Amino acid sequence: MFRPFNVVSMSLMSVIAVAIPALAQTPAAPAPPPAVGASGPGRAARTPVPTRDPHTPGYVTAKELPDGTVPSPKEDGNFIIGKTHPAAPETTVQDGVPQGAVINFTMASTDSKIYPGIIREPAMPLGIPDPNNPAKIDVPSSHAAPYTRRVAVYVPKQYVPGTVAPFIVGADGPDRGLFTVLDNLIAQHRLPVMIGISISSGGGDAQGSQRGLEYDTMSGLYAEFVEKEVLPLVEAQANVKLTKDPDARATMGGSSGGSAALEMAWYHTDLYHRVLTYSGTYVNQQWPWNPATPHGAWGFHETIIPNSPVKPIRIWMEVGDRDNYNPNVMTDNMHDWVVANENMAKVLAAKGYHYQFVFAVNAGHTDGAVKRQTLPEALEYVWQGYPIEGKK
Repeated sequence: MFRPFNVVSMSLMSVIAVAIPALAQTPAAPAPPPAVGASGPGRAARTPVPTRDPHTPGYVTAKELPDGTVPSPKEDGNFIIGKTHPAAPETTVQDGVPQGAVINFTMASTDSKIYPGIIREPAMPLGIPDPNNPAKIDVPSSHAAPYTRRVAVYVPKQYVPGTVAPFIVGADGPDRGLFTVLDNLIAQHRLPVMIGISISSGGGDAQGSQRGLEYDTMSGLYAEFVEKEVLPLVEAQANVKLTKDPDARATMGGSSGGSAALEMAWYHTDLYHRVLTYSGTYVNQQWPWNPATPHGAWGFHETIIPNSPVKPIRIWMEVGDRDNYNPNVMTDNMHDWVVANENMAKVLAAKGYHYQFVFAVNAGHTDGAVKRQTLPEALEYVWQGYPIEGKK
């Protein structure tokens, strides 16, 4: 196990008490009927996932593309794809294309000054809704616990040791599919020669877990963790130099990893300007509850983006027609992933952001087939405007 630091772990309360910018928020929307569906020990009742129609009144107006095609990487706006999702050829290893190296290492929570580790006991219920606040949940089974996370670093064959390189950092662990796409797009001069960094979470999911604390907290803390504790190890272990230019840095992730990707750029435009998300969890999943951002990432489209000056962020987003719908015990009317992403598209358009929003028909949450179909184009879109040597 690689342990580059000799540090003393912070207490859990020190992590939870991190400062988060105060922003005015609107009250919680009226609660929908109680959730129904399968439940049992350690599980919340689940609302059956409906198939959403991209032409639903109130959704954004979107351009419907021929089945099996994806938008142009040069075009902003809203698009509908599906019903079939053929894998892009760039997602498979191609003959004659230089293959990058992948360096793997692990990080222990005992070496972290920022995330010493928590866990929600898996055999316990997700949490207890606050009877006086439908937007708030208590998780009494969450407590301090150690973890180990994996990091995978892709270094393209074309990288010249000692030179400063752009990079993309992704959530939820080693992403071999991303690395294959980078091999092909770099060789075709459709992306710059760049480093790919995949970071596992500290484990678990949603409220009370280490992953939830990292990805769903509305602050710049996760970006600071990556900057201070992960990237120095990446440079040392992979023998690379990473750029400090925020326009040459991208973030990506799926589900809560997607909300983390946007949080990294939103709270730290000094570090990141480019964002790529699949089924972004722009819903109320932050824990512990914070009165400064009482609706968690739902606040992005509710008030934060609409009430903030435009930031230098370019974003690609996707959601599926069978994406998540109220998968926990909360009845706050802020847990529909499709509505959340539709709302994100609305506010980004209203503020004049460069964004591309893809609504995938016949697709579930962080759908693998959709990712294999769209990732090359999504990466090209996110990196529009960045100089690429040899590009025609």
